[in-house]
Amino acid sequence: MNIIRAKIFEKFPFVNFGFSSKLGYERQYPFYFNMSLTVGDDANIVKENREVFLNQIGLTTSQVAFQKQIHSNIITVVDKPGVVGESDSLITTKLNIGLAISAADCASVFIYDSTKQIIAGIHSGWRGTQKQIVLKTLQKLAKDFNSQADDLFVYVGPSISQMKYEVGSEVADLFNTAYVLNKNGKLYLDVLSANVDMLEEFGVPVDQIEISPYCSFQEKDLLHSFRRDGKHSGRHLGVISLKGV
Repeated sequence: MNIIRAKIFEKFPFVNFGFSSKLGYERQYPFYFNMSLTVGDDANIVKENREVFLNQIGLTTSQVAFQKQIHSNIITVVDKPGVVGESDSLITTKLNIGLAISAADCASVFIYDSTKQIIAGIHSGWRGTQKQIVLKTLQKLAKDFNSQADDLFVYVGPSISQMKYEVGSEVADLFNTAYVLNKNGKLYLDVLSANVDMLEEFGVPVDQIEISPYCSFQEKDLLHSFRRDGKHSGRHLGVISLKGV
């Protein structure tokens, strides 16, 4: 099994983190090692995949909070595991509750407050990015939990790169032109940079932000990509939790 880890969290004994790849348990085409129950894969296989992956990062399915991601700016504060409803950002202060973010091209952002012992997981596709869900999560951490930007450590998971993310003008026009490349009459959106800029503009130190080097579209042997594979694409899970030591 190939699990993507975040180096930035490794120095913190309280943090558990892992991001699944498409490689695991000898699963084959079309869905490979898929974590989603909504893409047409066999539900029993998906549940087994989840349990195997989560066990590798020290959790079980019964310890994880799952949200129904709807490309919103809705934030849920989690105090118990299970399905928590519709949202795209999860926050918890509780130990041993994993926050699960599903992705297959969209940006995923994981935050750890090293002073207040708070974690957050965010799903931010182009709609969530346009609605500034990362910034709104940071603002909620500051307002409701008194988090300080200097105490935040962040991992941004694998996502689609700008040169593989062609969009129409109806999407491109929603963004600052700094995030849109016009090349040979085609428009390409940089969702990753837009989210990273929100972190930096909020005041998170640059050296406390780790950005995955993987493009989900280009890494066809490692990662799922909806833009590349369409209905045959599986999904990853990125999961962060707080643990006692």
